[in-house]
Amino acid sequence: MLQVFRSPRPYDPSIGAEAVQGLAHVSPEWRALLTGTAGSSPYLKALIESEQGWIEEALNDPVAAREAVFQACRACPPDQLRSGLRQAKRRIALLSALCDLSGHWSLMEVTGTLTRFGDLAVDLALKAEIAVLLRRNKLPGMSEDDLETAGGLCVFAMGKMGAFELNYSSDIDLICLFDETRFDREDFAEARQALVRATRNMSATLNDRTAEGYVFRTDLRLRPDPAVTPVALAMVAAERYYESLGRTWERAAYIKARAAAGDIAAGEQFLKTLTPFVWRRHLDFAAIEDAHNMRLRIRENKGTGGPISVLGHDMKLGRGGIREIEFFTQTRQLIAGGRDPALRLRGTIEGLAALSAAEWIPQEVAETLSRRYCQHREVEHRIQMIHDAQTHRMPSTEEGLARVACLMDETPELLVATLRDRLEEVHRLTEDFFAPSGSAAAKPATPAVPDGLDAAVIARWPTYPALRSDRGARIFERLQPELLGRLSRAANPGEALLALDGFLAGMPAGVQLFSLFEANPQLIDLLVDIVGTSPALAEYLSRNASVFDAVLDGGFFAPWPGRAALIDDLNKALQAEDDYERQLDLTRSWHREWHFRIGVHHLRGLIDASDAGQHYGDLADAVITGLLPRVAAQFAAKHGPMPGRGCVILGMGSLGAAQLTATSDLDLVVIYDPEAAETSDGKRPLAVRPYYARLTQAIVTALTAPMAQGRLYEVDMRLRPSGSQGPVATSWASFTQYQQKDAWVWEHLALTRARPIAGDEALAADVTAFCDGLLQRPRDRAEVLAEVAQMRRRLAAAKIPESCWDAKTGPGRMLDIELLAQAGMLLADKAHQSGAARHRAPAGLAAGVAIGILDDADAQTLQQAYALFWSVQSAMRLISGRAPATEVRGEGGAAFLLRSTGFDRIGRLQQALEEAYQTCANRIDACLAGAPGHADKGDRDDDRSG
Repeated sequence: MLQVFRSPRPYDPSIGAEAVQGLAHVSPEWRALLTGTAGSSPYLKALIESEQGWIEEALNDPVAAREAVFQACRACPPDQLRSGLRQAKRRIALLSALCDLSGHWSLMEVTGTLTRFGDLAVDLALKAEIAVLLRRNKLPGMSEDDLETAGGLCVFAMGKMGAFELNYSSDIDLICLFDETRFDREDFAEARQALVRATRNMSATLNDRTAEGYVFRTDLRLRPDPAVTPVALAMVAAERYYESLGRTWERAAYIKARAAAGDIAAGEQFLKTLTPFVWRRHLDFAAIEDAHNMRLRIRENKGTGGPISVLGHDMKLGRGGIREIEFFTQTRQLIAGGRDPALRLRGTIEGLAALSAAEWIPQEVAETLSRRYCQHREVEHRIQMIHDAQTHRMPSTEEGLARVACLMDETPELLVATLRDRLEEVHRLTEDFFAPSGSAAAKPATPAVPDGLDAAVIARWPTYPALRSDRGARIFERLQPELLGRLSRAANPGEALLALDGFLAGMPAGVQLFSLFEANPQLIDLLVDIVGTSPALAEYLSRNASVFDAVLDGGFFAPWPGRAALIDDLNKALQAEDDYERQLDLTRSWHREWHFRIGVHHLRGLIDASDAGQHYGDLADAVITGLLPRVAAQFAAKHGPMPGRGCVILGMGSLGAAQLTATSDLDLVVIYDPEAAETSDGKRPLAVRPYYARLTQAIVTALTAPMAQGRLYEVDMRLRPSGSQGPVATSWASFTQYQQKDAWVWEHLALTRARPIAGDEALAADVTAFCDGLLQRPRDRAEVLAEVAQMRRRLAAAKIPESCWDAKTGPGRMLDIELLAQAGMLLADKAHQSGAARHRAPAGLAAGVAIGILDDADAQTLQQAYALFWSVQSAMRLISGRAPATEVRGEGGAAFLLRSTGFDRIGRLQQALEEAYQTCANRIDACLAGAPGHADKGDRDDDRSG
């Protein structure tokens, strides 16, 4: 039973009383509701009078009455559909109005009812036309069975209808697309012509005014290029249009798009294919300016850009109106929805709540705008209820204002004051999000060049590719004063300016990044910090500016999640992609953001070099673990699944030790176990050995290939048995035999850092157990130390350090210490060969003490030196990239290196390094002194020993 929580006042009580004369038996509350409604709205008065035989029953159970109307529509014979839909429209309009005015239904229940009726009316009208085409054999290859899916034609509800937000006298925005795959190629033209005719007739069924009224005003102009395209388009043509020519406003329109009638399944699949168009993976702050410019055009075209004056104010398009809230919500959804699927919601209120939950907007802003949105919509409904007019303007006459006030049970004066406050609040909250009014047209004055900055450098910026477009230049002009101001406050402004100049010169485009900085000025400090400290990272950013998106993620500065969480995160992302190429690109963009995060945390001193090494190692593990099953599945589609137990990927070297720098290669070995299989079982079967060789090549390609989103890693596989002369993948039997009978001592040294990364768990356990057993067998200490001494001599001859800043290669440096640590681990007992950190140098040095090749003092000296060397190496790779570290460039780079190592002056750090290199070399020499010379067994791929 309808409950009356509020009731309108009659503008004309006598007219209101006249309308309810035939309803003598209704309760006093219902009589007051009906009198107030009819006395203020001529349109609703006419409906009350025409539906008096139905209204009392409807008020007894509004939900049942609504569902009965819907059911009557479904049962309507085709020749009576036009009349039946119009009667249904009258009843739904009256019922919705009374439930709205009485407060019995919420705004969402009212708009949801109107939308459900819209969906039903469109579906029935469309299928009535499709039925005619099927009976006349106008849809080639189809029968009556295809009526349920409307012959592959889907009607998409756009705008408010798509979001279940239809207003009281709304027109409905529709896009009609059909699944062309349902028809043979030779039948396409005939089918398209028939479906275009059906679409036009469906629209006329709803739109045409008769003596019984109309159902809905329909608008089909949101389709691609409506001036030249038919009202029904093939889905593939629409998809090509959006991919090549789609604009920001069309992306925003598809936020609310919903397959509402016809072939729903085909429609939902089409919307899925549009996901990359609507929801871009990077944070799309350029959408802010697009939305702002759209707002300005609407204000100009509709004349709604003036100051807020309640009389005659457009509640939808005017300042502080409904559209302002929708633009605010949708633009932020477009910015971040590509990264956060939780933001991909159709409803405005739901969208605001999601943005608040994701911390894109403050909770109080979301709550205020949601409240104002509902209040604005209620006012809009009352404006439209008076004459069923598709208008959003407040009346400009006293009578019109009084009628709206009566429907809201307020005085005109209070209504005007309340509305002005609400409109101004919405305008204030939303306007600051967009560019200031007129900024798109007004060119800012050329900013003064602060002291310490070279004007000639700044003068050449407009010639760079990122600033050649009008739009990029316009945004940068607004950004430049803030940018120059922050540069002037750098430790060395001139140096920072040159670094920024190199960054800008390397950027292929700038609109997205400049928009990002304009919306988030705090990122400029980070950019200045990066370009002034790490030229390598700055160069990387110039080509991958979208990684700044990650900084705005609420978790960017959170504690490191760890290896398992990274693997889970990447797997979840990859599971959402079906296409292999997109999976590879997604992995690259995912890796790029986490890699950037590690670098920023290290640069800002949030983590030290040791932590950074662990984090880079975890990231590499996650990438390998995520990609292996995708590569294997892609390969299996042609050649069948992996024969036998499959394969396992061993990490060697720094990857095995789980300590990488920003630019480390990945040392990998692939081991497979075919068991008894001789070939694969697939469309194009392969013998086991070429199968795993080609699969390994595919894995390497997945890791190394440069793609649209860049490359992941360089891969080195020379540590596999027999080096570059052997097969790229090694069978389990060959691996065990080689390691037991043919491997050199230095290859067993390398195995002390071997670690399974990904692959079959049982095979990985077997490999680990085998390596453990192999390393634990008794060895001749003299032979091992002689091998280490021989390898040191080879390394010293092959790789001469270019400067003291190369902490890795040379006597007494990292590789030298690692060799001795590996020897200690190889010669140690089982107790010292276990533990999570056994792959790293400190554990090997401790093992060396336990077996007597080092004393405690030597081990401590080497360990402290190794920690210093690692800090230098890790910092220099972040500063200089893969280039040889011959010098520390710039004050920012020097300051970072000093902070990373704990020194106060570069000269002191350099002296400490030289002394440490010499001390370590002497200690290692002494440790190996007396080891007998080791005669060469012949050249066996010496390039692997590096």
